[in-house]
Amino acid sequence: MDIKHLESIALNVRKHIINMSTDGGCFIGASLSCTDLLVYLYKEYLSIDSTRFSDPNRDYLLLSKGHDVPALYGLFVELGWLEASRLSNHLKSNDSIYWHPNRNIPGVEFHSGSLGHLPAVSLGIAQDIKIRGGKNKVVCILGDGECNEGSVWETMLVASAKKIDNIIFVIDRNHFQANMATEDLIPLEPMEDKFKAFGAEVIRIDGHDYAALDQGFKNLKLYQGKPCVVICDTMRGKGLPSIEARADRWFCNFNSDEIEQLHKELLGEHRTTLTSETLTVR
Repeated sequence: MDIKHLESIALNVRKHIINMSTDGGCFIGASLSCTDLLVYLYKEYLSIDSTRFSDPNRDYLLLSKGHDVPALYGLFVELGWLEASRLSNHLKSNDSIYWHPNRNIPGVEFHSGSLGHLPAVSLGIAQDIKIRGGKNKVVCILGDGECNEGSVWETMLVASAKKIDNIIFVIDRNHFQANMATEDLIPLEPMEDKFKAFGAEVIRIDGHDYAALDQGFKNLKLYQGKPCVVICDTMRGKGLPSIEARADRWFCNFNSDEIEQLHKELLGEHRTTLTSETLTVR
């Protein structure tokens, strides 16, 4: 695993996210928190590529916290699955680039946006794979605030009861739900204990540390009779210190001058670790 290469991809994804936070805006804080996680999963863990979108033996990733779609589409650009120019169509009627995932975009497995919806969809896909005797993996990414939805826990009960053990529920634990801290709204901790009580195999890791992500995911005990849960501790707005860990920076609609300043801020944070070639704005 080339960590610097993953970091350079993540930097470019963050540039795309910034660019999508104008002309109507986007959910920038939550998108930035899950960028490293998405980069790791698509580049190092999952068996998915643009030639296999319809292959029943592919791995699946479903983004249940659909408001993070700027990170997903930005990564699709870096993977060569989506033309970069299409991101400028964000919120325009001539394209399907919107605030939430749309299956009209190749690589998107399912529409999402209504929180708590895709865990059950993911479970159905995973159960179908098991019935067919497949060995592919299903990953469902949830927000931590999303775990206040009862459907999340109903899905965990069924996954445990039916021993659906080829599924991984990944929690982007950035400690915010919309414009409030999760622990000030409805406390979620201790999350590990709660998921374990529902019959899951649970690990907790730093969602911005590629070495930790690699070790954690590759040591998961899939096909051992339990669904898996990976709680990834992340930071809302990661990469932009001016908006990091701020309750009021969930959804933003910046003007052109602010966008330019955010790009400078992003590059300034990474300048000491990444090469000049990496810093070229795409």
